[in-house]
Amino acid sequence: MKRYVIIGNGVAAAACIEGIRSVDPQGTLTVLSEEPYEVYCRPLISYYLEGKTDAEKMKYRGADFYQENGAKVLYEEKAASIDTERKRIVTEKGNEIAYTDICIAAGSSPFVPPFEGLETVPEKYSFMTLDDAYALEKAVSEESRVLIIGAGLIGLKCAEGLKERVKEITVCDLAERVLSSILDTECAALMQEHLENNGISFLLGDSAKSFSGNKAIMNSGKEVEFDVLVLAVGVRANTQIAKEAGCEVNRGILINDRMQTSMEHIYAAGDCAEGTDITSGEHKVLAILPNAYMQGYCAGVNMAGGQAVFDKGIPMNSIGFFGFHAMTAGSYYTEADGGRMYEEKTENSIKRLFTKDGFLTGFILIGREERAGIYTSMIREKIPLAEVDFDLLKRAATNAAFTEEKRKGAFSAVH
Repeated sequence: MKRYVIIGNGVAAAACIEGIRSVDPQGTLTVLSEEPYEVYCRPLISYYLEGKTDAEKMKYRGADFYQENGAKVLYEEKAASIDTERKRIVTEKGNEIAYTDICIAAGSSPFVPPFEGLETVPEKYSFMTLDDAYALEKAVSEESRVLIIGAGLIGLKCAEGLKERVKEITVCDLAERVLSSILDTECAALMQEHLENNGISFLLGDSAKSFSGNKAIMNSGKEVEFDVLVLAVGVRANTQIAKEAGCEVNRGILINDRMQTSMEHIYAAGDCAEGTDITSGEHKVLAILPNAYMQGYCAGVNMAGGQAVFDKGIPMNSIGFFGFHAMTAGSYYTEADGGRMYEEKTENSIKRLFTKDGFLTGFILIGREERAGIYTSMIREKIPLAEVDFDLLKRAATNAAFTEEKRKGAFSAVH
């Protein structure tokens, strides 16, 4: 009988459980959960602050999920090391757990730059976990002035979540635009305008150089006073335990299309893993929920002796702020890269489709209601543009652009 151990208890871990049980209903299964909670959807923590959801509704699976799958969860138990010779995982509490196969689904952690004087700030927080949301909820009041360092997805969702709870919010970032990792200058400007219209202030191209209590001294020399500081500069994949075990590590734990690391019997999935972005061919940490699930499930199947491949990893995001939505996916090739861009613009929306070598490689949709899943599937499945009515797809994401055979097959379930 196999002994499976999953390090982590997020979406990738839940998927791994399901992948294992799809092949092997008998093997023992142990989950090491650093947090004291059942698996939940981390992207929903901003909605918790807004009062739009609660901890119960944030759960990713039902109350009987672990029991039904024969999984034993060790809450508040963090893996410290992997002894590959003895095939044991040692926890920080000194417990040892025997394994035959491991999936490292350890996620990521906030990256905090070494700001001078950061230790003098009395109220400083990250925004990645449910505990972070609970802590911020207690720390703020209607009179709070909040400074958020980082205008990426995490920082802006935090700003949205806190907006009705505090007096004012300022977001700063070294980048010259918001959401700089997924939006170009023009698209970012449209999103920033909407955020500013909803009461969020920005200091872009500028960030904190040092702190003195409740005052930030910016690179520009400007001084910003605040009551609560949120550090949302970025995240780093949790790779240390894999690296020390002998796995190859770059920005994430390197995996192949079976989620296998460079070490036998050790797999990795989710935000700690580095796979291949099929739209660029580059190795990347694709830290988004859909990829985490698919990677975790694939890892579980293979751990249990099945045969699964996940070779459809792409960067993508679907996010909204104050009712204004942005959806992005893939790689944005321009004419300089041998690609082409189709564009539609209005005063309050932008649609961009990027193509190269006869394939759709990426898209940006800002302020538009579209069935973006069709575009995403085209990218994932690498469907040639010659096989679809692309002129129709440019105007609207519709199944009508595909052959009858395609509509009955892969695209019949796309909504």
